[in-house]
Amino acid sequence: MQVHFSSDNLLILNVILAFMMFGVSLSLTADDFRRILKRPQAPVVGLIAQFGLLPAATCLSTWFFDVDPELALGMILVASCPGGSFSNIMTWLGRGNVAVSVSMTAVSSLAAIVMTPFNFALFGWLNPNTRAILTDIQLDSTNILILVVLVLGVPLVLGMLAGRFFPVFAEKAQKPMRVVTLLVLLLFVGLAFGKNMDVFMATAHSIVGLVVFQNLLALGLGAAAGSLTRLPVGDKRAITMEVGIQNSGLALAILFTFFPDASGMILIAGFWGVWHLVSGLSLAWWWSRSKAMAEQQ
Repeated sequence: MQVHFSSDNLLILNVILAFMMFGVSLSLTADDFRRILKRPQAPVVGLIAQFGLLPAATCLSTWFFDVDPELALGMILVASCPGGSFSNIMTWLGRGNVAVSVSMTAVSSLAAIVMTPFNFALFGWLNPNTRAILTDIQLDSTNILILVVLVLGVPLVLGMLAGRFFPVFAEKAQKPMRVVTLLVLLLFVGLAFGKNMDVFMATAHSIVGLVVFQNLLALGLGAAAGSLTRLPVGDKRAITMEVGIQNSGLALAILFTFFPDASGMILIAGFWGVWHLVSGLSLAWWWSRSKAMAEQQ
């Protein structure tokens, strides 16, 4: 079975991702990076969970449970991506520490330029079940790095520059851009699933369970990292969201660009793009209803 996807659709996806990153970056400033130097504990803990614990745990769990190699490799790719761009909004809705969330988004987006291709290659090779398929697809980390720079790095820099030199525009455009790009991305994913519904239905029994499991694993690792380091409630919530909300759109862009025939990997990343919004918003709603308040807003 093969997923149907055109080169024009790939361009649209990359543009959507670039606009999403641009919109998030409109509110970023140099102070967000300086804040990490002044109070590094929470962002550092979150980044270790994001780029260390989650890919490693995904690699080990897919190996232990003998997950189908192509599906396992898709899960490893998603785990290697940075936090999703809507984790900031979900942290705010859940009364978490937005400053920590924004700082992690900024740094993880930059770190992903190197860490995403590195982790994908490393943990895909470490899992003996996925090693063969990773070798067969002839992974080119350099080309993946270039793509990540174009859809994350460049829009991030341009967004920060726009926010600095055109603050009025940035203030007015930030929220509408986030909402519009989210809706467009969901529409895009929905149409892609619609065109490939036969493929999804044939594999849904495997894909849905794996995505739900991995998302719970990601949220759990974020929460555990915050708890073990005894961070304040607000910081822990921010880290939980950053680790649990993955940039699956970036995973899709990588897959459609370099591995268009890997239908299992594509469906894993595609369903992630829908499910983590459901789980993230549900968790944010639960937190907002609880009596425990974050120490920092």
